[in-house]
Amino acid sequence: MDLRSTVKLNNGVQMPWVGLGVFLSPEGATTESAVRWALEIGYRHIDTAAAYKNEKDVGQALKGSGLPRDQVFVTTKLWNADQGFDSTLKAFDSSRRLLGIDTLDLYLVHWPVKGKYKETWRAMEKLYSQGKVRAIGVSNFLVHQLQDLLADAAVVPAVNQVEFHPFLLQRDLLEFGRARGIRHEAWSPLTRGKMLSHPLISELAGKHEHSNAQILLRWDLQHEVVTIPKSVHRERIEENSRLFDFQLSSEDMAALDALDSKTRIGPDPDNFNF
Repeated sequence: MDLRSTVKLNNGVQMPWVGLGVFLSPEGATTESAVRWALEIGYRHIDTAAAYKNEKDVGQALKGSGLPRDQVFVTTKLWNADQGFDSTLKAFDSSRRLLGIDTLDLYLVHWPVKGKYKETWRAMEKLYSQGKVRAIGVSNFLVHQLQDLLADAAVVPAVNQVEFHPFLLQRDLLEFGRARGIRHEAWSPLTRGKMLSHPLISELAGKHEHSNAQILLRWDLQHEVVTIPKSVHRERIEENSRLFDFQLSSEDMAALDALDSKTRIGPDPDNFNF
């Protein structure tokens, strides 16, 4: 396994296990440079969203990389204000134009907006059936929201991108998705730095001679969870890619799992107002 290794989604599409996330990455040269560096280092998976306001910068970096389009897996997400059938189709066209690409690899419903996500999903299914996107999925959906969506869905989501780290394991959600072929993907895998210096993580970093961040990202991979750490610093982007020359033991994994305290860094998918 290496940086370009992929996992097969439920429709056969191959998605790289590790990508660069650009959440809170500023518009302009900062994001463009981060994506360019990631591609130079060997990343082949970039994750953005309409709400991040940097799709254009991601597109510029992709174009400037000189890499063939089919060599880079690109994800973006539909923002809440654009949910609904017709508005989803319009928002998709806007994202595709900003990214400068014809076919998107993965399009996600960013949040489960009550009363809207089913109509939104119908539009996603249309985009998928038209071949405009290779895979469709959701983000921040809990078990009951997935159950509600699946009751009427013609296409099972390929991915559920959620907050995932040892302090918020959500094992029921992980297992629900796994049983239905919905691939788990971790956002904020490094807890936005808030829990990175926990004594256990530091202890394991010393034991394995890797950084605290690498320990958390390796934990993701050993849970068979796709991970998209965010950074705009070249040395960190490179550090976050070096996950394949060590392995956490079953005891290490169990100790990290035991940190689960249902602690969220981001919003609660049952209680958000944006």
